[in-house]
Amino acid sequence: MQIRKVYQGVNPGLLYDAIKDYVQKQDVVIGEAKLVTYSMPSDSSSFIYRGTLTFKSGREDEEGKECLRAHFVGLDKGETKLIIDIDEKLFPSEKVSRLQEDLDFIFGSYEAEAD
Repeated sequence: MQIRKVYQGVNPGLLYDAIKDYVQKQDVVIGEAKLVTYSMPSDSSSFIYRGTLTFKSGREDEEGKECLRAHFVGLDKGETKLIIDIDEKLFPSEKVSRLQEDLDFIFGSYEAEAD
């Protein structure tokens, strides 16, 4: 399963931290957490963020298996695109629903139409 979101006016660093916190509430452990910032060639006071978060199942019988991966790219003063890839066998639909509810509650008013 894949979730795609586009946000306007959301700092990508805030989105990165929020996703990390919301997913960890769902009984998973963080695998990889990478956030890279690049300055814009045309404006050194603006930045592009690129982030990757991976999560592994916290259940003993599935320990170490990746259940969720989030990728995002965004501007600190513009649009941020988010893709979340989910293994539904390891991260069931009720957890996906709770994650989407958290994202929608906090960031729903910033959501733009995806292309």
